[in-house]
Amino acid sequence: MRATNDMAVVFVHGYNYSYQEAVFRLAQLSASADTFAVPILFSWPSQADFRGYVTDRDSTTYARDDLVQLLTVVTRSRSRGRVAVLGHSMGGWLVMEALRQLRLQGRNDVIARLQVGLAAPDIDIDVFHRQVSVIGPLSPPLTVLISKDDRALAVSSRLAGGKPRLGLADANDPRIQEVARQNGVQIIDISTLPSTDPFNHNRFVAFAARYSASARRHESGDGVRQAGVFLFDATGRILSAPFEQAARVMVQSP
Repeated sequence: MRATNDMAVVFVHGYNYSYQEAVFRLAQLSASADTFAVPILFSWPSQADFRGYVTDRDSTTYARDDLVQLLTVVTRSRSRGRVAVLGHSMGGWLVMEALRQLRLQGRNDVIARLQVGLAAPDIDIDVFHRQVSVIGPLSPPLTVLISKDDRALAVSSRLAGGKPRLGLADANDPRIQEVARQNGVQIIDISTLPSTDPFNHNRFVAFAARYSASARRHESGDGVRQAGVFLFDATGRILSAPFEQAARVMVQSP
């Protein structure tokens, strides 16, 4: 998601984040992306404790109405430009639930102003499929950043009884390709990028920096305006995935 000075960016942090860590991550993200967007932090009440996974999940449910209200207020307060929303890890689940609620409430006017991305989303793949089937295709497409070696999500998967997490998915998985095809979702594998943490859970920061630089050089073309399954290489280019026809660009967004 590339922002401009007409855009506001709402960052929704993940599990095991203190408020101070969330502020730092948003500042890091803004600096890495090198944009003039207005940064907004939506901080839900995480326990900021590795042992608090279940409690944090309850907290995201508690905060869902508040995120819906924030997105409504921000879109109404800006006469032009889009509102970018980035949900990281468990924050991705919260973003999807807020979008689902907006759609069920008939708030299509709010959704139409949003540009949504999920980074390493801690969401059960089947749950995500149900969520996105209610939300429907977005324009620009919903963007999902995945890494099949994300150790933090591997732990989340074990805590969830072995249920696979979306952010840990393999882009060559037919289920992932089917989600992209059916729902107009853009899924980008960023496993080749460096991580700022030993769990390979924060690659989205490197993605923001390298994609932003690539976009300024006009090397990415219309990749982010399309849905499908893609690879992001170490030079900062989004590539159509080479493995199967089903993984290529399938839906052209308006």
